[in-house]
Amino acid sequence: MLRLHKHYQNFICGGYYFLNFAKIFYRNVGSKNKLKRFKENETFTNVFQPTREEVVGNEFPLLGKWNSDFFKNDNPIIIELGCGKGEYSVGLAERYPEKNFVGIDIKGARFWRGAKTAVDDGMHNVAFVRTQIELINHIFDDGEVSEIWITFPDPQIKYKRTKHRMTNSEFLKLYKRILKSDGVVNLKTDSEFMHGYTLGLLHGEGHEVLYANHNVYKNEGAPSEVTEIQTFYEKQYLEINKAITYIRFKIKK
Repeated sequence: MLRLHKHYQNFICGGYYFLNFAKIFYRNVGSKNKLKRFKENETFTNVFQPTREEVVGNEFPLLGKWNSDFFKNDNPIIIELGCGKGEYSVGLAERYPEKNFVGIDIKGARFWRGAKTAVDDGMHNVAFVRTQIELINHIFDDGEVSEIWITFPDPQIKYKRTKHRMTNSEFLKLYKRILKSDGVVNLKTDSEFMHGYTLGLLHGEGHEVLYANHNVYKNEGAPSEVTEIQTFYEKQYLEINKAITYIRFKIKK
C-alpha cells in the first residue's frame, strides 16, 4: 500500500480543509449578497415581487393595467422570459425608448443587476417581476403583450424534462393567450438542440417561422438587436466559438 510522507499528508489535509473553508465562506457571502439584493429590490419602483397566492388569485394589481398604471403610455409591451440578470431587457429598453419592457424571472437576486441599472440610469420603460413563467397569464392579460423574448433558456435535454422546455406546445398556448393577434416570439440560444427542437415543433404544428439563423455571428441577416446586445454568458460562449442561434416566429391563431 502506498504511504505518503507526513509532509504531503498534512498538505493534502490542509488543502482539503482550505477548499471546504472557501466553499463555506463564498456560500455565506453569496447568501448575504442575495439577502441584500432582495432588500434593495423592495426599494426599487421598477420591481414587483408578488406572492404565488396573489398571482394565482389574480390579485396582481398590474394585470391588464401595465400601460395605464405603470408605464403610463400606450407603447407596445415586450417581455423577456427567464431574464436572468436583466441585461437583455435593459439593453432593449435603451435601444427602443418608444417601447416598454418587462423582465420575468423567479430569482430576484439575479435581475437585481438590471433593475438597479435601470434605476440608476433613470430608465422608465423597463420593469421586472419575480414570478414563475408558468404564471405569466396572471401577470399579463389576454392580448396585452406585443412581443416575447426567450434568451438562453435551459434546453432541458432529457426527455422527462420536455414539459419544462420554454418552447413546448403548452408554453406556446400560454404565450398565445397574452400576445396580441400580430404578436411575435424571439428565441435566442446557444443550444443547437433547443434551436432544432423548436424549429421542428413550429413546422410540425403549423406556426409561422419568420426568420431562423443557426449561427447569427457568421451568417448574415440577423437583426441588429440580436447581435449587438450580448449577455455576460453569451460573451463567454463566443470566446469558445460556440454558435448562437435565433428564431423569430408567430404562433398560429
